[in-house]
Amino acid sequence: MIPLSGQALGLRDVVAVARHGAQASLSPAARAEMERSYAWVCAARDGTMPIYGINTGFGSLARVRIDAADAATLSRNLLRSHAAGVGEPCPDDVVRAMILLRANALARGASGCRPALVDTLCALLDRGVLPVVPQQGSCGSSGDLAPLSHLGLVVFGEGGAARFGGRVLPGPEAMAAAGIPTLVPEAKDGLAMTNGAQLTTAIAALASFDADRLVRSAERAAAMSIEALLGVRRAFNPAVHALRPHPGAVESAARVLDHLEGSTLVDSMPEKVQDAYSLRCTPVVLGAARDTLAYARRVVEIEVNSVTDNPVMLLDEPGDNHAFSAGLFHGEPVGIACDTMKIAVAEIASISERRLYRLTTGSLSSRLPPALAGADRPGLGLLVPQTTAAALVSENKALAWPASVDSIPTCEDQEDHVAMSTTAAWRLREVVANSQRVVAIELVCAASALRYRLGEGAARLGRGTAAGLVVVEEESSRHEVPGELIEAVAERLARGDFE
Repeated sequence: MIPLSGQALGLRDVVAVARHGAQASLSPAARAEMERSYAWVCAARDGTMPIYGINTGFGSLARVRIDAADAATLSRNLLRSHAAGVGEPCPDDVVRAMILLRANALARGASGCRPALVDTLCALLDRGVLPVVPQQGSCGSSGDLAPLSHLGLVVFGEGGAARFGGRVLPGPEAMAAAGIPTLVPEAKDGLAMTNGAQLTTAIAALASFDADRLVRSAERAAAMSIEALLGVRRAFNPAVHALRPHPGAVESAARVLDHLEGSTLVDSMPEKVQDAYSLRCTPVVLGAARDTLAYARRVVEIEVNSVTDNPVMLLDEPGDNHAFSAGLFHGEPVGIACDTMKIAVAEIASISERRLYRLTTGSLSSRLPPALAGADRPGLGLLVPQTTAAALVSENKALAWPASVDSIPTCEDQEDHVAMSTTAAWRLREVVANSQRVVAIELVCAASALRYRLGEGAARLGRGTAAGLVVVEEESSRHEVPGELIEAVAERLARGDFE
């Protein structure tokens, strides 16, 4: 059970809930803070002081006063009007992560809503009710309004749809079947549910975790290729990288060397003094990716434990009005981080494809069979998997174009600069998936090349490369069709079997 306080959630917690069924609940201290904030909102709702979204309209209608008796209707209408998402439903892991992150943001106690709202979100996770949330319709400002509204429809029994028990049901039916009472909206509930960047952050958190795993797997794949191509070890010497001490490059060089430890294939051609860039520059390129991913991970970790509501309730600030309207919902920090991650991950795949191209090109492979065609693949080899990798790398180039530099004003120019962060996050997810498959293709090709080297005579593989070969061979014994093998190896990579 993961306690939610709004301040201590980690990326591994997000993955545990999103993909492995872990549960979450509101911490006692957070419950008390939420109650305190909620009490102030209830008192302020009936007063004369205008407070955005509590006794006023929304967006460009912020100057329209709303009677206290209509506060629940205001929340209900907000959910209904903003549930305008379109397109394919979000994947289950993204929906679960989004629910968790919204619950954690509200748990901070700065949104002025009831603890019951967080309790209900946690019950969705506990009992497996997943609202159907369309992927498209968010500009990332004011947060992910449309996607979160589709979540809100289910929570408040206002309609929508949800997956439960292997079926898609109307939202109220799914909640009833799971034994979760729907809530009656109150003041601030609708705004608290919808105002935040939790869809963007959910995608980004999962992708950041996967990208970190990918770069470590790519280092093992690179070591296997370098070994199969009879590479030169000196390019990874720690003293070399101490001269240009980017932390990621130093770490990547050390990991490649560790994987090659004990190999008799590297440095086996005395006349070779250096390798092509895709081999000897591997630590520099993957190291740059490591450093970029570290920056983006810090941004996402902050966002996972942030309040992204508007207004926020700061009860300890002086004065009578503790509601502060600001722009914490704006998706720019996460959007830029996603765009930056896209570039880094695309480069992981780009240099991976260049190494596997050398493995499959007879004139570049230090006398490996052209296309790695052996007795088991006469006249065919692994040419087409390299073509697949080239297609994926090219697709990544288009997806890597930064979405966060775009902006189209919305809401009658009240929202006159938007982040397009959700687009950046979805594209990042695609780039990560494409790159997992590219590195999987390199692993398949490198394993084939290493088997050939071992068949040439007495040779010993490095401790890390030998372990990587075992995993690929396990899947090779189960899958004869190349596409099926690539997908199986990519799945093993996503599980962390090549880290």
